[in-house]
Amino acid sequence: MTSLRDDRASVAPNPGDDDLTHLSARRPTSTSVDRLAWAVGAARLWLGTEIGAGPGGTHRYQADMRLRVSDRPSIVTFRKAAYIEIGPILPVPGGWEARIAWRASSLAPLFPVFAGTLVARAGELSVSGWYAPPGGSIGRAADWALLHVAATRTGAWLLSELDAAARKSLD
Repeated sequence: MTSLRDDRASVAPNPGDDDLTHLSARRPTSTSVDRLAWAVGAARLWLGTEIGAGPGGTHRYQADMRLRVSDRPSIVTFRKAAYIEIGPILPVPGGWEARIAWRASSLAPLFPVFAGTLVARAGELSVSGWYAPPGGSIGRAADWALLHVAATRTGAWLLSELDAAARKSLD
């Protein structure tokens, strides 16, 4: 099960930039880091259509991001078309990391823009980074009250999809 960090300390803005909020989601996995790296390389098969390569080996995908209302099976799932960019996989001790970013593909001013790092280590997947809640000070207040949970669950959804794609490829 995905661990969602919903402590208010994780919502604290980055020192020096009052407009940014930290996002962190983790997921335990039994999938090998090599298989997870394969799944990132094959993201067009599970994430969405690859719409181009960016600078520095970045790949851009058009995806249908999902937000389930709860961790348990839920009848309500929100969907939002988005662009997701994933950078090249770089080795780190015990695994790998890749830069990752996403933003809405329509109505962009109403949705946050995220930039961070996707990390795979033995037994764990994580995504961590910063996003700017839309709507200025009112948006930051809404983020603190509710939207941060939605942002964190979006990150958790991405980790779940990556893990499932890596496991499915083994079947």
